[in-house]
Amino acid sequence: MERTFVMIKPDGVQRGLIGQIITRFERRGLKIIDMKFVHVSRELAEKHYAVHKGRPFYDGLIEYITSGPVVAMVLEGSNAITVARSTMGATNPADAAPGTIRADFGIEIGRNLVHGSDGPETAAFEIGLWFGDDRPAWTRDVDRWIFE
Repeated sequence: MERTFVMIKPDGVQRGLIGQIITRFERRGLKIIDMKFVHVSRELAEKHYAVHKGRPFYDGLIEYITSGPVVAMVLEGSNAITVARSTMGATNPADAAPGTIRADFGIEIGRNLVHGSDGPETAAFEIGLWFGDDRPAWTRDVDRWIFE
């Protein structure tokens, strides 16, 4: 099973969409392996978004992600990265397909509600950064009805 990192950003938390967003991932069959409610420090934000340092939007991105709490999650499932990203929709909500989180709840790219890892290396980095190396182990009985 593949694992990915997903974050409900401050706009999703402030708008009261945590439950609806988590439900989207669970309905797709993704399993929550770890989750926490976090007030993001500037240090964590800078590490998380280090790849964007020097770009024109970087300072605003850091200010935004540290402006309020987020929900950080580790999700697991077959093709978890691709499934999570397709559930979120295109980065720009105006381009996102109907039925995705960003299309259904977002309007602007700077307030697109969720972040998800874009590949296996990024997922490993982000999971380690936000959660460390240990994951709680548990078995979800319904998995046999979701995965072959």
